[in-house]
Amino acid sequence: MDAKQAFRAIKQGNVSPIYVCYGTESYIMNEFIERLMEQLVEPEHREMAVVRFDTAETPLDVIIEEAETLPFLVPSKIIMVRDSVLFAAGKESNKVEHRPEKLLAYMGQPSETTVLVFVVPHEKLDERKKLVKTAKGNDSVISFSPLQSEELLQWLLKRASNQGRSMDKQTAEELLRRVGTDMHALAAETDKLCLHAGTGGSVTLESVRSLVPMATEQNVFKLTEELAALRTAEAITLYYDLLKQREEPIKLMALLVRQFRNMLYVKELGSQGYSPQQMASQLGLHPYAVKITGEQARKFSQERLASMLSELADLDYAMKTGRVEKSLGLELFLLRTGSQGAS
Repeated sequence: MDAKQAFRAIKQGNVSPIYVCYGTESYIMNEFIERLMEQLVEPEHREMAVVRFDTAETPLDVIIEEAETLPFLVPSKIIMVRDSVLFAAGKESNKVEHRPEKLLAYMGQPSETTVLVFVVPHEKLDERKKLVKTAKGNDSVISFSPLQSEELLQWLLKRASNQGRSMDKQTAEELLRRVGTDMHALAAETDKLCLHAGTGGSVTLESVRSLVPMATEQNVFKLTEELAALRTAEAITLYYDLLKQREEPIKLMALLVRQFRNMLYVKELGSQGYSPQQMASQLGLHPYAVKITGEQARKFSQERLASMLSELADLDYAMKTGRVEKSLGLELFLLRTGSQGAS
């Protein structure tokens, strides 16, 4: 099942005895686990009712024994198990021996007083394993993948609305441009803006621009936009601001290389008929990052992107060997790129 179905089920009181939660969106996964705990355990009982393990340190036999043991002084308990070896393709430690057949047997007859939750922080499960097939057959597997760009915007609007504040889509987009797609950071910045707006107030575009600092990676996104639009002066001003923030030119260059490379990949994958979702999976990017990268890539030809990557490779060598002063070398690259444009 997907995350939305899982949230809906526990809200209706339909709690499964076993969950296998996997995916790269840790914020939503943590939120699901928190909702599950709220449904099953009183806040004052959490110390006794929540047990935590890690399969990298604890044998499966010990975990199953705990699952089969009746809870102490509480009606039910939750066992949280961080895992990379049972359900994913992680390498097992030589110090810890697991017997998957014990878990398979438990899946057939789980305890009525225990909810066993496996947290697998991987993009995919190992579909070859019988444990994965059995868990899927029992509808115990939940996927927590990054939200699509439109879903992320709606999530920001809803978070503000839930706090009695309003926010329009343009403001939410500016917040995304400044913070990026990390939902933990987005939640913190949204809450800060809502506090500033006050009860019944509005989170405005001006408040986002004045209160939310631009993350380094987002500044590099902006830098490439300025270069593509031939706004060389704006690009150089942004570069100077980053230097004032003590950002290392070599780090900034590495981020530029990554962004130009991603733009080239997006153009190539797009020409092969890949969808944005497929591109995100292929490149290991958030869907929103693919959307922004695709918009930027349309302003550059493939030949121009390849040429800039070649220039940056030469510059990297020159900077690291001392042939070029680092900050000046990158500034000259920006000036040349801005004057030559995207074609």
